Amino acid sequence: MSGPRPSRERVAAVAPGLADLLSYRVRWFGKDVTAGLVLTALLVPQGMAYAELAGLPAITGLYTSILCLVGYALFGPSRVLVLGPDSSLGPLIAATILPLAGAEGDPARAIALASALALLTGAIMVVAGITGLGFVADLISRPAMIGYLNGLALTILVGQLPKLFGFSVDADGFLGEVTGFFSGLGATVPAALAVGAVGLVLILVLQRFLPKVPAVLVVVVLSIGATALLGLAARGVDVVGPLPQGFPPLSLPDVRLSDLALLVPGALGIAVVALTDTISTSSSFAAREGRTIDGGREMTAIGASNMAAGLFGGFPVSTSGSRTAVARQAGRGHGPS
Repeated sequence: MSGPRPSRERVAAVAPGLADLLSYRVRWFGKDVTAGLVLTALLVPQGMAYAELAGLPAITGLYTSILCLVGYALFGPSRVLVLGPDSSLGPLIAATILPLAGAEGDPARAIALASALALLTGAIMVVAGITGLGFVADLISRPAMIGYLNGLALTILVGQLPKLFGFSVDADGFLGEVTGFFSGLGATVPAALAVGAVGLVLILVLQRFLPKVPAVLVVVVLSIGATALLGLAARGVDVVGPLPQGFPPLSLPDVRLSDLALLVPGALGIAVVALTDTISTSSSFAAREGRTIDGGREMTAIGASNMAAGLFGGFPVSTSGSRTAVARQAGRGHGPS
């Protein structure tokens, strides 16, 4: 038995992603670059949109998207699972931090509270993973996973419909969002609807006739070009506008002990939702390849991802089934997991 092998096994036991780098194949690089470009095109606008959904500045979504992926890349056992800001967590984050941020809505305080919430969520999941609570994954049946994912997809679809038509809906719950959508159709922005509809049609056409072309990336690039050339911002199409430059420093959030006590219940709820998302998504994709997942490792990895985001001004994250599917379609997920 040679010396390096036990060392690599020890690395794999602590940081599977880091161990994977030791066995990386150059032939994977092309597909990885394609998948990276496609995911970047998705993660940047989605991350900023979900940050605003959580009551935070849009730029924090960009920071969160980057750091959580780095955390999972080091500690995550899956080569295809994609984490990031998520619509299912946005309302939970907002409900937890906005009352503490005060009526003034101080952005700096909101960011500090969200970062502390991410660190608490991450710590809860890391402890749960290390202490063997990953067996929870075995208690979630396949029909329950399918039902959860389908329900989540329907909820996200309804939540995004108003944005497709160029307006927003302030409503609570699925039925409230459905009612709000139909009530707000009179406020439709034609330019926004045109951009969204053409983009959807183009994605479907490219996926049908040119499946190897990254359809989502093509649509994002064309949409950016159309917005700039046609001046769509002046026609009612919402744009993010200029963002701050640079990257936040590594730091602990400046919050009071009394704040932490109030953040713990929210962190527990977010941890449960994030765990359900992660186990459901990872199990679903692993089942397609005849594999099983290690619930403990998944919990530890998503905990590390949340802690990485929290140390750089980010907020809690979860797994995204839709973005994972895009990554897989774009070419990621080669080799063993």
